[in-house]
Amino acid sequence: MIIKSHTINDIKIAEVISDEMLIQSPEDGLDLMGNIYYQGYDKVILYEKNLTPEFFDLKTKIAGEILQKFSNYRIGLVIIGNFSKYESKSIKEFIFESNKMKHVNFVETLEKALVNFSN
Repeated sequence: MIIKSHTINDIKIAEVISDEMLIQSPEDGLDLMGNIYYQGYDKVILYEKNLTPEFFDLKTKIAGEILQKFSNYRIGLVIIGNFSKYESKSIKEFIFESNKMKHVNFVETLEKALVNFSN
């Protein structure tokens, strides 16, 4: 795992880069968040490929638990990926509602993730 640092308006953003699946459970999400927080970052960028596929099956409640932890600790999160492939109405609504709230967002590119944190 590599953490690439970005700074926008004095906000430190950690872009987590890995070829491995990093988050398979809510505990993994909490561990990663703690690691990032203790390194002094305010925001996190993750890639869809680093999340277990069960994250996108809302019945597992993994997404809700992980995103709740990021919200509770006030650490902004952007997940980058191709979310159009998910056909479930509930995941599409979940992504839409998350993007409206601005604390946890789902975008297609790193550029959009950085723009998201600049607003």
